[in-house]
Amino acid sequence: MTTDMFCHWNYVLEGIIGSVETVSSQTVTHIPTRWDERGEAYDATADDAAYGVFQLRTPQGDPVIAQINSSWAVRVHRDELVEFQVDGTHGSAVAGLFSCVAQQRGSTPKPVWNPDLPTTEKFREQWADVPANAELDNGFKAQWEEFLRDVAAGREHRFDLLSAARGVQLAELGLRSSDEGRRLPVPEIAL
Repeated sequence: MTTDMFCHWNYVLEGIIGSVETVSSQTVTHIPTRWDERGEAYDATADDAAYGVFQLRTPQGDPVIAQINSSWAVRVHRDELVEFQVDGTHGSAVAGLFSCVAQQRGSTPKPVWNPDLPTTEKFREQWADVPANAELDNGFKAQWEEFLRDVAAGREHRFDLLSAARGVQLAELGLRSSDEGRRLPVPEIAL
């Protein structure tokens, strides 16, 4: 899980927020026994869950903390298979593959917390749908088309070999962070 997903997390974080400066992770094998196509049990040799906390820096120099979990052992209880929640001082947004909702600070109701009473507020109903400005194509197909257009035009592609190297570096540091039990800096890769 870690060697695959941290590479993806890296380009998502870089593309949306900024560069990753530190990583603290925990990798786990929640399901230690698996079954092959013939129904025979075998011991798992790879982690099936990765939990990471990343310290980032935006292009404007602002610090951001991102927390991302991926697990093959999770049962989905959300609106979409993949969702990203971004919380800021002026509001929050939850974006999936097909929809996005937001709640601005000014329209965020003040919840009253009382552990002795059941919550009567419908928190999901307090969020506003973000209208789609365009019909979006399959993301993987769109990325391949963008890459092929850049190759055909002789242009540099935004996800170049250095971008791939940063993804692999983050995956390796994620594994090391989990093994060592500490936060690690993500050094800039020198050319």
